[in-house]
Amino acid sequence: MPFPITLKKKVIPFNEPVILDFPIGRLPSGTSIDVAVHVYQAREPGPVILIIAGMHGDEINSIEIVRRGLTSGLFSGLQRGAVITVPLLNVFGFINFSRDVPDGKDVNRSFPGSARGSLAARVAHLVTKELLPMADVVIDLHTGGVSRYNYPQIRYSARSDVSRELAGIFGAPYMIHKPLIGKSLRKTASDMGKVAIVFEGGESERYDRFSIHEGLAGIRRVLFHSGLSTQEESLREVIDIQHTSWVRAQAAGLFLWTHASGDRVEKGQHLGFIHDPQGRAEFNVFSPRSGYIIGHNNAAVVSMGDALFHLGWS
Repeated sequence: MPFPITLKKKVIPFNEPVILDFPIGRLPSGTSIDVAVHVYQAREPGPVILIIAGMHGDEINSIEIVRRGLTSGLFSGLQRGAVITVPLLNVFGFINFSRDVPDGKDVNRSFPGSARGSLAARVAHLVTKELLPMADVVIDLHTGGVSRYNYPQIRYSARSDVSRELAGIFGAPYMIHKPLIGKSLRKTASDMGKVAIVFEGGESERYDRFSIHEGLAGIRRVLFHSGLSTQEESLREVIDIQHTSWVRAQAAGLFLWTHASGDRVEKGQHLGFIHDPQGRAEFNVFSPRSGYIIGHNNAAVVSMGDALFHLGWS
């Protein structure tokens, strides 16, 4: 990649943190929407790592991971290369406790974006045109959805050996092969020749200490083993998952799980109950196969067909 980094026609200085504000658009009220980008650059050339959080505005754990990285000095004093961080990409979603933007569009299904498109397309365009060209590696931080908890996991593409290697270095408890999805950041980054992985951990609008810890530890591993940082974080054994599927509710009612994310389960093992609120019936939930629970539904009330447990296996 070009070195030193140039953003907004500004050559980023060595060993001096820089914050750049990129205007995205305006709300009907006239309020400006700007995305803040933090850049740290060493004097010695090396890999440039782009870390993005808050793609979905309600995914608080992802934002907190980067915030703690910034305030703890994780990205300061780099030995080589550079780190570009976006603590909060979807500003509108964040202030409205929303996953998406005003027109309901998902930023992560709007890549590569457009400078004249919707707000989601404009946010995606910023990443595609301004940030991705500067990066070698992309770490995209996410959190589970509403009432859906994701056990800390790193997602990679099995078609890319480099992506798989990077996921192993990140070292979340689970590393999971997920095909590239059209119009996503990971797909666009891959098309541009970048190595991209996606971290998932916790549940939207809710802090999860474990997921935040795992996200920070994973970033430290990548920085250390790429030679950017001296903050050592040892590699560890992870569980590599090749296949996933959801166990869905066969009845509606009050859902009570007896096993949760992170558990190893066997085929036929009892996972929870669905109770009729009138007390007339009780339905048992069983695991259709052996594997690991990589995510589960925390909702107390479920409808038929709702996703209850996300299972993964090799």
